[in-house]
Amino acid sequence: MSGTSRICGVIGDPIEHSMSPVMHNAAFEKIGLNYLYVPFRVKKEELGKAIAGMRALNIRGLNVTIPHKVAVIPFLDELDPLAQRIGAVNTIVNDDGALTGYNTDATGFLQALLERGIEPREKNAVVLGAGGASRAISLILAERGSNLIILNRTWDKATEYASWISQICHREAKALKLNRENLARALSNADILVNATSIGMSPNSNETPVSPDLFKPPLTVFDIVYNPIKTRLLREAEAAGAETISGVDMLVWQGALAFELWTGAKAPVKLMREEAIKGLKEYEN
Repeated sequence: MSGTSRICGVIGDPIEHSMSPVMHNAAFEKIGLNYLYVPFRVKKEELGKAIAGMRALNIRGLNVTIPHKVAVIPFLDELDPLAQRIGAVNTIVNDDGALTGYNTDATGFLQALLERGIEPREKNAVVLGAGGASRAISLILAERGSNLIILNRTWDKATEYASWISQICHREAKALKLNRENLARALSNADILVNATSIGMSPNSNETPVSPDLFKPPLTVFDIVYNPIKTRLLREAEAAGAETISGVDMLVWQGALAFELWTGAKAPVKLMREEAIKGLKEYEN
């Protein structure tokens, strides 16, 4: 550390188990950048002060996690067009006091698919959940040209999201209440299934949103939950012959894209994935 060191970090509440510091600090060291990444626990009522502090301290960049991804927007100067459409920010870049918000959750999800050679254009995609993660994922899939069905336990919320996506993308998105009958119907000709809920997340790792008898290969199953690394959903999908993608891939790619926005350097994605997995395994143990 020196007077020329640049600071990046992540704000959220809770923040104690974030894997971002180990990923980013390893990446900075690998490339030889004089940067440091720090986790900051920020309560809802202190968010405005935290962003003012980002300006005052000339913090180069921040990741934004639960519960601040929407609430942070009024404190920023500008939004990237994708973040504007999604209505949520997970990355902030500070250019001499001018703060711009981005959403690398959406682009990170897409990059994780493309890395596996899966092009979602004209594919039938089923997304479970209608929270913030679903919003980003559903929009990027629709914009890429997927035929989209959103299922959520609260049907009104799914309908609201589907209508919003249809208006923005000029491409019909459908909504169904999340139950076994509707899930079976949606999966009968699905190419991609995304779990954008927290079902199956540690410590409730024995839960799954999909009964294993509903999987019909060929199918790609993407679970954005990354703790545990291989969820029950992924284990059962794999056993049924589906291709699976862990939430670790989205975690790494959203981080890598943020890294590149802050530094202008190409992110060492392989190293960041290794560090994230190592950190998650230590946490599991």
